[in-house]
Amino acid sequence: MCGICGIISFDAQPVCEQRLQDCCRDMRHRGPNDEGIWTHVSARVAAGLGAVRLAIQDPSLLGHQPMIDPTGRYVLVFNGEIYNFRDLRRELEGDPSQRWTSRSDTEVVLAACVKWGVDALDRFNGMWALAFYDREAGDGFLSRDRFGIKPLCYAGKEQTLLFASETRSLGPLGLDRRDIDPKALTQHLQYGFIPHPRTIYKDVCQLEPGHLLRFNSDGIGRTERYFDPLAVGTVDQEDHGDYRTMLRRAIGEAVACRRVSDVPIGAFLSGGIDSSIVVAHLSETMGRAIKTFSVGYAGQDRYDETAYARLVADRFGTEHHEVVLTERDALEAVPWVLDHLGEPFGDASIIPTSLVSEFAARFVTVILSGDGADELFGGYWRYSAHSAYEAFHRIPGPIRRYLVEPMIGALGSSKSSMLGNRVRQLRKLLRTNSVDPLARHIAWSRILSPEAAGLFRQAGHSDAADDAAITQARELAERLPATTDPLNRILAYDLVHQLPADMLRKVDLASMMHSLEVRVPFLDPAVVRAALSLPASSKVHRGLRKRALVQAYRGRLPDQVLDRGKQGFELPIGEFLRGQLRDMFHDVVDRTTVESFGLLSYDAVQGICREHQERRSEHADVLFSLLSLCWWQGYNCASKSVLPA
Repeated sequence: MCGICGIISFDAQPVCEQRLQDCCRDMRHRGPNDEGIWTHVSARVAAGLGAVRLAIQDPSLLGHQPMIDPTGRYVLVFNGEIYNFRDLRRELEGDPSQRWTSRSDTEVVLAACVKWGVDALDRFNGMWALAFYDREAGDGFLSRDRFGIKPLCYAGKEQTLLFASETRSLGPLGLDRRDIDPKALTQHLQYGFIPHPRTIYKDVCQLEPGHLLRFNSDGIGRTERYFDPLAVGTVDQEDHGDYRTMLRRAIGEAVACRRVSDVPIGAFLSGGIDSSIVVAHLSETMGRAIKTFSVGYAGQDRYDETAYARLVADRFGTEHHEVVLTERDALEAVPWVLDHLGEPFGDASIIPTSLVSEFAARFVTVILSGDGADELFGGYWRYSAHSAYEAFHRIPGPIRRYLVEPMIGALGSSKSSMLGNRVRQLRKLLRTNSVDPLARHIAWSRILSPEAAGLFRQAGHSDAADDAAITQARELAERLPATTDPLNRILAYDLVHQLPADMLRKVDLASMMHSLEVRVPFLDPAVVRAALSLPASSKVHRGLRKRALVQAYRGRLPDQVLDRGKQGFELPIGEFLRGQLRDMFHDVVDRTTVESFGLLSYDAVQGICREHQERRSEHADVLFSLLSLCWWQGYNCASKSVLPA
């Protein structure tokens, strides 16, 4: 696991080594064990690559990056893990010209790219962001893993390609980061994240999952999709028995291959079904007590799952560790985490994710998590909300409009209570009258409620983000078989778009702040293929979400875990914004900063704050997104004076 960066100059101007060193220093949290840079100048192209390393496979200096092949022609920087690297190495050992110097997966990735070029990507099972360069030909490519577990951003600046693992790290490479993308800003406040390929900067892109970007002496090519998760085909259930056996086998094998590590390994254990499944398989395959990690909140029972985590830990005899956070712990972490984001990010659960990562990093270097299961098997409330929506619209129109809807609107909403949270969800159901399930899903995914739409100075401005998302979703749906049911179309959309931009981005940022590698077995290609092959009724049925997983693991996990409702890994940020964070919010989200974007109304921000304080509406998510945005703007403005010209 590493941080990577690079400068490719198409006018053959020598690369400034100091910039590479500065970028590596900026990413040191991603790789504290080793650091290296490499530069080369040819007649038409100059290249410089840099890497910081978190040593996992072969922690010795033999795994140093940038890694150069024995001929000196090919160079690689690589962030991630390839779980089948030993199988690939055995295949490559048939080439008598191949000489091995380490036990690292990086050397296997380099040899595979030398032998097969971009076709090597189809052979990798793992997570990665990489840059491969042929110094004789003056060409190469960037690549990102199939599902976007590892990040990679890039920018074209005149005759130069810049790339790095984190957006902010492009600054030390020489990028002038002054121009904000107004569409990205709108999406951030609409959804709490910025979808690929955009970033907050106009001239910076995120390489999309399953894509590569070629370059040569003529410049930067177009991005190409090398993997389509929607075209993975179906599994042969006759080979696996019923789908419960099929799922257990696929997930078990995915967990088993992710055990490969030369450093200590453990698992997050939230007390939900996804992480519990991972712990069950990891415990069975390790042959010894594994380390598990949970986070709880003192005095916040609504958000505390530690009792369920203990049930699972006891069932599988894990060496269980809990960190119980006080309000002070969480509040003190907020500015520290916001400082590390590099661009706005609106999911407040990054705070507890960072804190549990910091805690786990005291004991292990590698952790397994259950991320991805909700998007594959239908875990979120909005997946089951379509039946509730249809039932609601069977109520006679006059009763619905003049009695039920005003009553829902008059009730207070808040995430901090079961009733208040249900009111919040019911209000989301009222956001749309669309007969298109994809359009409804996108409307329910918004964190910006209709009551807060006045945040934008221009009326209807926020609708453009919805329209773009709906268009994107429909284009994606066209790649699916015509027989695909509406729910599976929605799940496919979230797998391709929301999962990498929100959940996976959050986990990478929060864990790598503390030099912790997180692996996600549910995003193994075989597990994804198995999940996509299942009908929607096996995922959401009569209000039961993740039905397939519940049935597959009945008897193997405690019933209390299988039968409980979904509880997100959240922070009581709404209550904090009504209390201890209130003054900090108003100090950061001030009139000058809000109006500096040219799109937002400060008076509307004040109105949203009042509604939230008085519990007339729950605006915690959009208020945290505003805090993140304005905090970043302050950091961005402060850092401009020290950015390279």
